Amino acid sequence: MTLAKSFYDRAAKMAPERVIGASERVVMIRRITKVTAGGKHLRFNALAALGDQQGHIGLGLGKADAVPDAVKKAVASARKSMIHVPLKGTTIPHETTGRYDSSYVILRPAVPGTGVVAGATVRALVELAGIKDILTKSIGSTNRVNLAKATLEALASLRMPETEVARRLQPLAAAQANASNYNGDRK
Repeated sequence: MTLAKSFYDRAAKMAPERVIGASERVVMIRRITKVTAGGKHLRFNALAALGDQQGHIGLGLGKADAVPDAVKKAVASARKSMIHVPLKGTTIPHETTGRYDSSYVILRPAVPGTGVVAGATVRALVELAGIKDILTKSIGSTNRVNLAKATLEALASLRMPETEVARRLQPLAAAQANASNYNGDRK
């Protein structure tokens, strides 16, 4: 059984060497303890976001024995998974929702001057993407990893209306051209 790929999985990723001038933000650090026969083994889990505030955003998760190493791995992972987010001025082009496991995030465009109305996890991602005016609502699980992935899913599903209309009209124009050629051959 294959699962359907999400918008984020299908989105075109930027080449890591093209990421220039991006700032990073650590969204979460948590301590993980694995109990073994020899005792407890402590490790750290870091979730980091990377964005250039020009419409590019990436998210990465890193695990290591020390916090700086976990953060470094998370940033490297985020650098490899950066996507482009279409912006309309200082906000997003349309309302969208994202879901990851049991976390739901609703993103709504806002008028200039509204600011970022969001919780800490969603705020970190939308600010790094360069969105200045947005209304958000998170529903369901408040797990930071799931919220961040749901937010990225919502951002990856954004499309500019003009390009979407053009994309949808291309097959229609081709079908009409084929139909007119077919009708012309019948005469």
